[in-house]
Amino acid sequence: MKTFMLARNTLLSLVLGAALISSPATAQDTKIGAVNVEKILRESNTAKSVSAKLEQEFSKRERELRSSADTFRAAIEKFEKEGPTMAEGPRTARQRQLSEQERDLQRRQRDFQEELNLRRNEALQQVIEKLNRIVRQIAESDKYDLIVSEAYYINPRVDITDKVMSALDSAK
Repeated sequence: MKTFMLARNTLLSLVLGAALISSPATAQDTKIGAVNVEKILRESNTAKSVSAKLEQEFSKRERELRSSADTFRAAIEKFEKEGPTMAEGPRTARQRQLSEQERDLQRRQRDFQEELNLRRNEALQQVIEKLNRIVRQIAESDKYDLIVSEAYYINPRVDITDKVMSALDSAK
């Protein structure tokens, strides 16, 4: 889906660029800007703050899961050492218990990952919505005709990424 969006945005940028260039009088009056959204999501203080909050929110559960996984591994190693000398009944019961522990651990890890991904996507969506508002505000206040976010090449003269990042980080 992202590849399709990138191809569509790139094609749209090329078509719009060609249309603007084909009319010299219009091209001189047109103000174009470009924003590197990936850079903003990677380097802005806002994005870093969101990542830190998520890290803080989920770190305790992650530590607990790691501890549970370590405990489970130790139990498996102990069973592998002691299993051959155990009687059939207790060995079968222990295998069943370890299988249940493994399923429970996998379910908890899956639930954790799903919740983390959901929260990360929600937080990212909030940052992107804020970013879109700021780009629109800059476009209107600086009288841009076109601002693109995906391009093969961006001339530093039209790159407004740092300006957008500063506005994003200073907006609350």
